[in-house]
Amino acid sequence: MDSYTLIFNILNTILDVIKTWWWVLLPIILWCPFLFFWLWWRRELWISKQKFVFLELRIPKDVLRPIKAMEQVFCSLWGILYGPPDPLEKWLDGEVSFSYSFEVASIGGKIHFYIKIPEASRNAVEAAVYSQYPDAEITVTDDYTKNIPQDIPNKDWDLYGADYQMIEKDIYPIKTYPKFFEEKPDIAKEEKRIDPISNLLEGMAKMKPGEQIWLQFICLPVANSEDNYVDRGKAVVNEIMKRTSKEKPSYKPILLEAFEGLFFGVREEGKKESASQLFEPDIMLSPGEKDTIKAIENKISKPAFSATVRFLYLGKKNVFFKPQIQNIFSFFSQFSANNLNGFKPIAETKTKVKKIWFIPWNWLIPRRLYVRKRRIFRNYIKRVSPMFPRSGGTIILDAEEMTTLFHFPGRVVAPAPFIPRVESKRGEAPPELPVEE
Repeated sequence: MDSYTLIFNILNTILDVIKTWWWVLLPIILWCPFLFFWLWWRRELWISKQKFVFLELRIPKDVLRPIKAMEQVFCSLWGILYGPPDPLEKWLDGEVSFSYSFEVASIGGKIHFYIKIPEASRNAVEAAVYSQYPDAEITVTDDYTKNIPQDIPNKDWDLYGADYQMIEKDIYPIKTYPKFFEEKPDIAKEEKRIDPISNLLEGMAKMKPGEQIWLQFICLPVANSEDNYVDRGKAVVNEIMKRTSKEKPSYKPILLEAFEGLFFGVREEGKKESASQLFEPDIMLSPGEKDTIKAIENKISKPAFSATVRFLYLGKKNVFFKPQIQNIFSFFSQFSANNLNGFKPIAETKTKVKKIWFIPWNWLIPRRLYVRKRRIFRNYIKRVSPMFPRSGGTIILDAEEMTTLFHFPGRVVAPAPFIPRVESKRGEAPPELPVEE
C-alpha cells in the first residue's frame, strides 16, 4: 500500500466518524450561544415588566453647598439600588441590578438636568437629593429623547456621538474636583471655586434652535465581590511599590552549610537582602508615584459604579455644525492627568469611520457610518451599555469621580442664563393650617 492510499483511507475514516458522531459535538458547540440568548431573553422579559420614572432636577438659584455635597448624594444612591440577584433570580427570572441614568441635555440652548430611576426608588432618591440640596426642585417629566424623530440620522437630522473609555486601567482615577480648587486663605472665595463643569454648560448654552447636545452617565452600583476593583487596585499599588511576596527561608543542615562555606565561601545574597530591607518601600518612591498610590487608595475606599459615559450632538441639517463637539472633547480632556488617568472615545462606537488601504472596502464607509449612528442613538435612548447586547465598554468610577462629572454648579461659576433654576425657596405649610379629615 503506497502512502497516497494510506492517507486517503485515513481521511475517509475521519470523515465517516464525523458523519456518524457529529451530533455529539453539537451541544458542546452551541452551549455558550444558548446561554447567551437564554439570558438575553429572560432579561428582556423581566425588564419589560419594570416601571421607571424620569425626573428633572432644577437646581437652586444659588448653590451654596460645596461640590462634596453631591458626592454624599452619590454615596446614598449607591446603597439605594445595590442588590445583585442570586443565581436563580439571574438565570430563571432574568433579574438584573437596577442602574441610574444621570443626563445633561441642551435643547436649543436650554440646559436641563435629568435622572432616570426605577419608580419604586423615587422617594428614596428624592430624599437623598433633598438632604443635601433642600432648595432644589424635582419633578416628573417626559423623556426628552422622544421629542425628536426616532429614525435619526435621516434626510432632515444628523448626529455625532461617542462612548468613552479610560486611557489606562480603570482602577487609576481621573483628575477629580478637589484638584480644581486652590485652598489658600489669600485667594477670594470666587477664585477658589473653579468648577470643571462650567465651560461645558457655557458651550451648551450657545446651542441654536434645532441643535441639541446630550450627555449620559449610566451608573450601576457594584461591589468588590462582583468586579474585584479593590483587589485590582491593591495589586497596582503593590506593583508600583515593588512589593513581592516573601519566600519562606530554606533551612539547611549545619554540616551542609559548613561544607558550602568551606569550599564555596559565604554568599553575599543574604547581606544584600538585609541591606535593602533597611529602607521602607515608600522612601524609594518619587513624589509622583506617591500621589498615584494615594489616588488609587482613595478610589478603592469609596463606593463604586460600573459606568457608561457617552454624548450625542444632534441637529437639523440646516444648522448642524460638527465643530460644536469640540466643547465636549474639551470637557472630558480636562480630567486627564499624566500620572493618573483620562478619557478617550471608544473607537468601535465613535461615529467616524477611517479609510483603509483595501479600496473596495471603502465603498461601504457610508453604510458603516450610518449603522454606527443608528446604534449609538439606540443605545442612548434605551440606556444600555456601549457593546449591548454583549458585555463590555463600561468603566469603574467611584462616587468622587461621578460627582466631578455630574453636579449642580453655582451661579458664580456657571452664570449661563439658560440653566433653569429655582428662583424661590420652598416653604413648609403653617402648622395651624386646618387639614380635611
